[in-house]
Amino acid sequence: MREGSIDAPTRHPLDWHSEEFYDRAALDDELRRQFDICHGCRRCFNLCDSFPRLFDLIDDSESGELDTVDSKDFSPIIDACTMCDMCFMTKCPYVPPHEFNLDFPHLMLRYRAVELKETGKVPFVQNQLAQMDRNGTALAPVAPLANWGSKKGNALTRPALEAVAGIDRQAELPKFAGKTFVKRAAEAVSRGEYTANPNGPAKGREAVLFATCAVNYNNPQVGEAAAKVLAHLGVDVTTEYPGCCGMPFLEQGNLAKVAEQAEKVAAALRPLVIAGKDIIALTASCGLMFKFEWPLIVPDNEDVKALSAATRDISEYVVSIANKEGLTDGLAALDSGTENIAMHLACHARAQNVGPKSAELLRLIPEAKVSVVERCSGHGGTFGVMKETRPLAVKVGKPAARTVAKSEPDTVCSDCPLAAKHLVQLVEDINENTPPEAKHPIEVFARAYQLV
Repeated sequence: MREGSIDAPTRHPLDWHSEEFYDRAALDDELRRQFDICHGCRRCFNLCDSFPRLFDLIDDSESGELDTVDSKDFSPIIDACTMCDMCFMTKCPYVPPHEFNLDFPHLMLRYRAVELKETGKVPFVQNQLAQMDRNGTALAPVAPLANWGSKKGNALTRPALEAVAGIDRQAELPKFAGKTFVKRAAEAVSRGEYTANPNGPAKGREAVLFATCAVNYNNPQVGEAAAKVLAHLGVDVTTEYPGCCGMPFLEQGNLAKVAEQAEKVAAALRPLVIAGKDIIALTASCGLMFKFEWPLIVPDNEDVKALSAATRDISEYVVSIANKEGLTDGLAALDSGTENIAMHLACHARAQNVGPKSAELLRLIPEAKVSVVERCSGHGGTFGVMKETRPLAVKVGKPAARTVAKSEPDTVCSDCPLAAKHLVQLVEDINENTPPEAKHPIEVFARAYQLV
């Protein structure tokens, strides 16, 4: 038996339909098996708060070992996991194919799935926030009012929201767009925009932008920038959005809902995949779900398999074009005051195992000064906005924010829009100066092409 492993990590499909998966005694045995290996290694002590909580629990026990730790005390360990996957992808030497067979994030997922099956419910507010398509559709027509009510610093609404819903008044909340990206894209196409550049080096490529809930309802400018860049490079680009990828439900352990979304979305996109089109994810979480999580949850679904193979992250895709076909002329240096960029590599982008493609993308811009941040932002979906967990999100995110602040950037980029806003807010708290702007890397790249 080798100590540790340098083999590429692999993951087993989740056996979530079996009775043993939900058996509390079997779960406890597996928790103790994996926790004991983590206790003996401790390499992940600085990734998130789950591991310090685990190690403190063991160290403070009667024997200093796991045998005198009560299973009822495991809950805070699971609560601190944001499902970022960094322990599995970057730290743990005992993941499959190593015979120790550790998969800490999926163990946390199993625990949450068991809790959900036993109780039949998740916290009300988190469950409501997870209804991304419903919320986005309902709030788009009243976006100005919704954004006014959710604005940080609103002394009338935010204290009430904190008292009633438990949403921390200090958290920056996503803004809603009055017109979704899908609608904007349809109007742009009707005006003759997003037409592939006939002289673009990527002529012949066909791509479908999967709008994602975050871009469709909250950040349509990211989708517009991506469409303009791809068209400028010669790509025939269209937009689709059959529904949310289900990441908010994955965080809750609601595997049945994730499977439902996977089957629905993959079936809708399958004809486009068969037609030879590339599927482009505009946020890191959706790319991770399409490529890795869905095939482990519905491993026998042919639509999901095909979609997984056809999916690319937007930065990954543009860098591929740059490397294989080259770029359209005209990429210019950014204006003074915007060229200093801190590129945060979101955990769900790193977990895709394709390398720092967003940093590579930004370094294609002449004279751009790009510093890379490879620490978790700490946000983790609702984790960063609920009063109960926001202090921990701030604690986990501060090392990344300090790294960002040292470079004194004009712009903070991240593959995750929530992470970018969270880091900007933390940097503002550290420096108390005018905060940098938060952008997706494709927005900055489009700016360098004078497309936005």
